[in-house]
Amino acid sequence: MPRIANLSSAGRRWTLWGLLVLLLLALLGILVWLAARYEASQVQQQLERDANEAASDIRSALTHNMQSLLALHVSEPSTASWALDTAAVLHEHRELLRVEWRTATLAIKSQVNSPFHAPLFDSLGRDSALSDIGAACANARRFSGPAYSASYFVPQDDGLGTEVLDLCLPLLSAGQLTGYLLATYSLDEVLARMVNPQLTRSQEASFTEADGARLAVHGTARRGNRVFTAQQLLDLPGNTLVLRMDSWRGAPDLFPNVLTALVSALSLALLAVLALLASDMRRRLSAESDLAEALAFRKAMEDSLVTGLRARNLEGRITYVNPAFCSMVGFAAHELLGSDVSPPDREDSVQAYWPPELTATYKKRHATRLAGEHPPPERFEAVFMRKDGTRLPVLIIEAPLINAQGQHTGWMSAILDISEQRRVEEQSRISQERLQATARLATAGEMASMLSHELNQPLAAISSYATGTSNMLQGEAVPVTADLLMAMRRIAEQAERAGKIIKSVHDFVRRRDQARESVAPQALLDDIMPLIHLQAHKLSVQVQTSLDASLPHVLCDRTMVEQVLLNLARNAMQAMDHPGGGERLLLIGVQLLASNPAWMEFSISDQGPGISPDVARQLFTPFFTTKLEGMGLGLSLCRTVVEQHGGQLAFEPNQPRGTRFTFTLPVASPPGHAVGSAIGARKAPQTQSDPEASNIGLNP
Repeated sequence: MPRIANLSSAGRRWTLWGLLVLLLLALLGILVWLAARYEASQVQQQLERDANEAASDIRSALTHNMQSLLALHVSEPSTASWALDTAAVLHEHRELLRVEWRTATLAIKSQVNSPFHAPLFDSLGRDSALSDIGAACANARRFSGPAYSASYFVPQDDGLGTEVLDLCLPLLSAGQLTGYLLATYSLDEVLARMVNPQLTRSQEASFTEADGARLAVHGTARRGNRVFTAQQLLDLPGNTLVLRMDSWRGAPDLFPNVLTALVSALSLALLAVLALLASDMRRRLSAESDLAEALAFRKAMEDSLVTGLRARNLEGRITYVNPAFCSMVGFAAHELLGSDVSPPDREDSVQAYWPPELTATYKKRHATRLAGEHPPPERFEAVFMRKDGTRLPVLIIEAPLINAQGQHTGWMSAILDISEQRRVEEQSRISQERLQATARLATAGEMASMLSHELNQPLAAISSYATGTSNMLQGEAVPVTADLLMAMRRIAEQAERAGKIIKSVHDFVRRRDQARESVAPQALLDDIMPLIHLQAHKLSVQVQTSLDASLPHVLCDRTMVEQVLLNLARNAMQAMDHPGGGERLLLIGVQLLASNPAWMEFSISDQGPGISPDVARQLFTPFFTTKLEGMGLGLSLCRTVVEQHGGQLAFEPNQPRGTRFTFTLPVASPPGHAVGSAIGARKAPQTQSDPEASNIGLNP
């Protein structure tokens, strides 16, 4: 039995050694393969750079040649002088085979062939490429700039030929096309003259078509058994060429010396480490078993806590956080461990859960705590920032962390989430504010009721005196003008109207039901237009009304709705009362609501500066106002009146500037004012004004 056990142990040992050898061989093979891949990638990257450099050289050379050709026509040369200058250019640029000066109809005016090559079109004639020339010059005329033709093959008498490319340059004089300058390039010479010779000394450059067929080739012959290829697009006006660079290399060495030594050293080191680990493993197993039980107990205790725990060392680095703290701030434990706040003067020494606006305060507090030897336990409130950016109020209880030897090694903090407590406190504060606002509204109601009672009598007296005066002025003994009589009648009407307004306010405060009646929209505007025109005249505001005469009646409390219109119109005119405001136009419009013809929409538009977002959020809040003398109740009461009628008061930006207030009222259907007929008989909007008000100076 012992022998069988030994054999079994030896078999397991040899199996392990065999697996180790296989692993080492696999490691060696992978390293060799990676080295070969790395060498190939280096060659390919270098070839890509060379192809990019060659394409850049060709673009630069073509641009330089184009400038040289354009310089031939700077001074409107004669045919003879042009031929001499062109011959000089062809002598300097061997890639140019032929330069032609053609008229606007593409007729050849003059031509010069390269002195280094046989005449290109002597055998077949120039007309064989006339279609390519026409297409290139058409593109040049359309672009008002240079254009290249598609490449084409020109055969020669010796049985060979060359691939050429035409450049067409439009010649302009005073903005008019006077002719073309046509230059013919040899693609072989372009590769030979325009590509850096250092690149073609060890590589092969060629122009290819989209299917891979080569048009022109220049460079060294093929060497080696591995080919590396890189391509670059040469985007020219009117044509695109593909520049291809090929490099042939021999296969890399399979076993470089450095790589072999590295693999051998790593193998020996691996064996030594395995032997040491085997002896150390037995000693660690028993200790790890005890630690696992202790950690499991501690983990269960930590996971059951709802209080966040955080430990920091003497340098201020976080060494421990429990899951409750991670859940509280929204960060994972690995994102928090190791972060520090020391030294305080470092810009990056901040905790991830600190709000940016409180970073300086928290850094000073931590610097003070780090400076103490044995600070006593401390509790304070702070604000943390979750990972999503939301703020979290917390209560921190912090105490020194003492190890088993009695040494101060850091601080342990218990963090409590007090968001719910703060929420209850905030709700209590809001309730108190609402109670205070309700008390102020009740006081305002009492004031309105008292004012309606006290002011009704003097207004009635004003009405009586005005009526009596009007009766006296109508006698024969006193000469009276029509304007004076009309003005006195207006005093009586407005005094009576003021009494109605006060009565409506009194009823509104006492929450009585207002009397609803069927009123024409034009009648609502006619009652308030004299007051609107009076204030518009003072503020230099132009008033326009837009409504259809056939609109149906609305069902409303006439006095209260007139007060809403008057209040919104006054606010609009006051919004335009500022220097440099431009045109001051108040537009009052009435129309049926397009989405629901059972409702009438009233709109008041101004050309003021508009309403900012901060003001818009609390515009209808009671006692909120932007005026020095305002009480902040006007818009709130207007919205209440509209909502009591079942409508809605809203506002939106006016175009091109200003604000547009709108409110809706229900449509009544008296005889002759049916909603359907009103919609069908709607007329074009027109400008309305009060003819009587203009006689006494109330109309601007």
